[in-house]
Amino acid sequence: MKATEELRHEHRIILLVLEAAEREAQFLKDTGKAKAGKLEDFLDFGRVFVDRCHHANEEEYLFPKLQEKDLAIFGPPVRVMLHEHERGRQLLQAVAGALAQAKGGDKAAAASLAAALLAYTAHLRSHIDKESSVLFTMADRALTPEEQQDLLEAFEKHEDEVVGPGVHEKYKRLAQELAEEKA
Repeated sequence: MKATEELRHEHRIILLVLEAAEREAQFLKDTGKAKAGKLEDFLDFGRVFVDRCHHANEEEYLFPKLQEKDLAIFGPPVRVMLHEHERGRQLLQAVAGALAQAKGGDKAAAASLAAALLAYTAHLRSHIDKESSVLFTMADRALTPEEQQDLLEAFEKHEDEVVGPGVHEKYKRLAQELAEEKA
């Protein structure tokens, strides 16, 4: 397996959770009720799997390797991806703030929460599309099989030493559970 294949696989997992989050946002809009536990699971998934696992592997390993290969070609798209990662963090923080207000049953706060959740999901969908269809395709042409393998090993080491053993699998299971639940 190539490092870019692993990242694309993670994108598919993230998309499952985004679909579930969109269903939950519709439920919020329809009922004005926030299911705090489920929404906290979405936040946890975004903070840990999306940011500490997936984005960290891109930011710490893939992006520097691509810029090392050819800064003129990879510098601009990497800067865009880094900006989008930061924007995603901001949008996730907005979801967290809106959830704190919506827990009390305020319908206006629930509507704000739904809007924040939809803004986050739309942003991530667009971001994933750019990475999967453009940046990773460019990376596949630029990286040797050995470099892909080295990156994959760095991803595994990151999980074991930084995120924690088994955390990646835990969030894959959570993604499946969220995807299977109805709003």
